Amino acid sequence: MKNFIKGGISILGVLFLCFIIILVLSYFKINIKSIVESPEGQSNLNYVRGEGTNFWNDYLKKPATYFWQDIFVEIFWKSFIDNMQRIRDDKPTDYEKAAPVMQFGASKPSSN
Repeated sequence: MKNFIKGGISILGVLFLCFIIILVLSYFKINIKSIVESPEGQSNLNYVRGEGTNFWNDYLKKPATYFWQDIFVEIFWKSFIDNMQRIRDDKPTDYEKAAPVMQFGASKPSSN
């Protein structure tokens, strides 16, 4: 159990867990569709949607937008696109330009 908590759970684990929960609910004859479509279920879903939207707008939107625009797009995406265009045009990429170059067989004549 200690390794499970330390290692976390994968997306496949989450999907498998959801599948098991649905099977257990079905065994006890609980209809998810009727619960979701009921007035109470709709009210709860609308409440969670509204609070989630407020949480996004108040706390997450500004840092997420900053990360996306100023970090991901500016640093990573533009560089990726530039290098892909260089590869397409058969020109050296940034990595090839920055790599050290070794020349073999082109030695300077010794002055003895």
